[in-house]
Amino acid sequence: MARLWIDARDERPWSSDAPPAAWYRFSGDRKGQHPKDHLARFRGWMHADGYAGFEDLYRSAAIREVACMAHVRRKFVDIHRLQGSPIAEEAIGRIAQLYAIEKEARGPPPDRRAELRKTHAAPVFDDLEAWLATQLTTISGKSPRAAAIRYALARMERLRPYLDHGILELDNNAAERGMRAIALGRKNCLFLGSEAGGKAAAIA
Repeated sequence: MARLWIDARDERPWSSDAPPAAWYRFSGDRKGQHPKDHLARFRGWMHADGYAGFEDLYRSAAIREVACMAHVRRKFVDIHRLQGSPIAEEAIGRIAQLYAIEKEARGPPPDRRAELRKTHAAPVFDDLEAWLATQLTTISGKSPRAAAIRYALARMERLRPYLDHGILELDNNAAERGMRAIALGRKNCLFLGSEAGGKAAAIA
């Protein structure tokens, strides 16, 4: 299956003067070697979802992972829509508290953002993590809710650095926004289903 990759940067939330940017690259399959190649010279933090193909990047220690709360939330939203689960509903509400704190943290310099998060977000984050672990013991391990909780706990462990570093975000929505035009337009783009079309789309 072909893939269009995006590397995005948006430092406006912490008052950086660097302009936002997005770079796209097409590949004929989804192998992890592709991001490994085009990020070979990158050093620093990388927000991403739980795609297993990124694991080699993190093992190098040159790239440090930050997970994405939006992906965690999405799983609970899907379950709540399908099942009306009280556990999913409460998880969504607890996550909303973290996003409410991020509204206050949008704009100040990194040190102030880190201070706000340590004071206000860290207790909510810790409580959410503990609450999820408790809920996991009360439901069937084979249920969709249990799968969502296990995913959340695994991702939250990798999301925790955002609490201490003001240059990091709670999610990787900058990249998600960068892919929106592709997702909305691909059905209307002639020849996007071919390799040449995919490369052209990445350039466009």
